[in-house]
Parts: sequence; C-alpha cells; structure tokens
Amino acid sequence: MTIRVLSWIAIVVAGVLLLCSGLATTLLFSGDAGACGMPASVTATASSAALSPAPDGIAPIGDWNAEQVGNAATITAVGMRLGIPPRGWVIAVATAMQESSLINTPGGDRDSVGLFQQRPSQGWGTPEQLHDPQYAATKFYQRLQAIDGWQAMPLTEAAQAVQVSAFPDTYAKWEGPATQLVTAIADTAGLPTDGLAGCGASGPWTQPVLAPVGSGFRTGDRPGHDGVDLSAPRGTVIRAASAGTVRTVRCNAVHADTGAEWGCDRDGDPVLTRGCGWYVDIDHAGGLLTRYCHMDQPPMVTVGQPVAAGQPIGVVGSTGHSSGPHLHYEVHHNGDASPNGAIDPVPFMAAQNAPLGTRP
Repeated sequence: MTIRVLSWIAIVVAGVLLLCSGLATTLLFSGDAGACGMPASVTATASSAALSPAPDGIAPIGDWNAEQVGNAATITAVGMRLGIPPRGWVIAVATAMQESSLINTPGGDRDSVGLFQQRPSQGWGTPEQLHDPQYAATKFYQRLQAIDGWQAMPLTEAAQAVQVSAFPDTYAKWEGPATQLVTAIADTAGLPTDGLAGCGASGPWTQPVLAPVGSGFRTGDRPGHDGVDLSAPRGTVIRAASAGTVRTVRCNAVHADTGAEWGCDRDGDPVLTRGCGWYVDIDHAGGLLTRYCHMDQPPMVTVGQPVAAGQPIGVVGSTGHSSGPHLHYEVHHNGDASPNGAIDPVPFMAAQNAPLGTRP
C-alpha cells in the first residue's frame, strides 16, 4: 500500500467524520452492541455533503481500485460516525460489493441508484440523494439497525433483510473480501476494529460460522466422519472458535484411486477426491485442537500465528472430499490431531455457550 493510498483513506475517513456543513439528518440509535464492539447508544449527525473523487494514479488495495477503496472508506466512516458496530461496516461494504462493485453508479436496474442500488420508488430517497455515498450509506445503516438481532445474523441474511434482493444468497461470497478491505481501511485510519471478527457467543468460544448442522459426528452411515458439517454458503468467513496458535495450514486433496495430487485450486468431489482440501488446525489451551476443512482458497493465517476468538481464518468452499460448499469442523482433545483425539463438536460447543447451528 503506497503513502498516497494511506493518505487518501485518511482524508476520506476524516472528511466523513468531521464534516459539519450540509447537515441533513440526525439519527439516534440505542441498544446494546453486545460482543460486537462499539456501543450502539450514540447520537450522530449524517451529512449530505459528498466527498471529492479519489485522485488518479493511486494504487489499489487488493483487487479494488482507488474509486472503489474510496467508496468503501466512506461507507466505513459513516458507520463509525453513526455508532454502528464494526460488524455492520462489513455487512454494508459487502452489500455494496454485490450491488455495484463499489462503483457509485448513476443508474442501474429499473430505477436503482448508487452504491447500494437503492430505488427512489421504494422510499429510499431521491436519485440525487442516493447518488451521494454518505446519504446512501446512512440509509442502509438506518434500515439495518431496525432489524432485530442483525448482529447475530449471517451476513447474507442481514444484507437481504435490508435489500430484499431477488438473489438473497449472493451477499455471502463478499464477506471475506469485505472483511479484509474494511480491516485495511480501519487499520489505516486508526478506527477501532473490535467486532470485525464477527459476532458470536460472549466468552472464550464462538461459532466458527453461523449455519445449520448438516452431516453429524460419526453417524451410522458415516462412522469415519470425525466432525460435523456446517452448511454455510461459499465465501462465508470462517472464524477461529477460540484463541490459540495455528498448528497446520495446508492443502490436502488427492485422487481417491491413485493418491495423485488433485489440488486445491478447484472444487473437490465426494467420490473422486480424498482429503480436507484447504484446512487449518489451531491449538488451544488445555490440549484442545480445532480443525476447519474445505476452505475455498488459501487460508488467511500462517503456521505459528496467534489468533483471537472470532478472528477470520479463511472462507467456506468445497475443496477436498466434498460434495458442495460447507465447513467441516472438528474438535480434538489431548493435543491429538488424529481420529483418536476427535470428540463430538456439538455437545462440546454447547458446553462452551457457543452452540453450533444456532444464533447466540
């Protein structure tokens, strides 16, 4: 990241946080943000003043160019100023990634406008208002805050509750990219990042994903299934279930018949492939170990790295021995990563006040 990128992000965020002219709306949000970071009991003023476009020639962040980064920074800073917990920043940026690729479009499908493709005909505002990134982000956050329990919802459900899209599952794939981009913006601008790890049960353990339990632990038809499958969409962020140290990061995917490398640059197959695909093992206190299999791409962590409970470590995929996107999750005791050390994650996680398949 170049100095010019850092400077522009700081300028965008400072501009949104400090502008005191062109005031349009005062919003009062109340309630407890719980484990997701910043308290939501904040009075904040939304500005209708738009920022200048990002200057030319600024290096992108990852796959996002200067214009896209600038718009994401605006969304993030509006969330900060309105007292939205950081989890909401990720939801908003992921939504804008899906709706507009973070491009402030003057028009779209039917009468859709702007970063969130909000429609004047559905009461979001005038076309001119919706083309103002700060106004559009404010309206998104306002409706998000009106949804009971949004902080504990999977990202795609929270986004869909606001957007009411014809394609409700499409937001999930942007959770990983949005988390990474918002984290980079927040770190650069010095914004608090508590809560970017997501929302789970309070305490030392949290659900790795919020998703229903599919195939169970060592069932009659799968006696060698040493964990449980959590049915989350591709791209859903996987989080460390508890604080610990990363033991293993590797691709384990081979041809079932020959043992030759299948690779993790493509999906696996339930018949043709063996192995966990991209996976991570984390050592925890008390000789406990957790395993996270079938990630869609190389994990976000490295061997020996300390991780916090709820920290993103990868995204859901279908690499290795897999019939479709999901997280295969295991818990082991006695520091034993072999099948001999595996225990049923469902009662274990329930005992940690972080039950799988449910919202805390």
